[in-house]
Amino acid sequence: MDVALALLALSPGELAALGWSFAARKRLLEHFLIAGKEADAIDPTALDRTILTLRLPARDVRRLQDFARRELPKMASRAAVIDRLEAALDTAIGGER
Repeated sequence: MDVALALLALSPGELAALGWSFAARKRLLEHFLIAGKEADAIDPTALDRTILTLRLPARDVRRLQDFARRELPKMASRAAVIDRLEAALDTAIGGER
């Protein structure tokens, strides 16, 4: 949720700096909504220990990785969210940095 809220908070200039358009951000948020719907079926007491699958095109994985490194630390309320997202994105693209 922190990631989706941070994406929504980006100004047009911040989106452009990340190489995104409003349509790209909308597409990315739709992927988060799909994962959120999957989370609805999980017992709330187990949700914080559950890994959800976020299916993204490779170009969006790289953009999200840039976002996680450049913008998310300014916006997310929990550092653990950033760490988990960065680890997952690194794994998704083969550990490149």
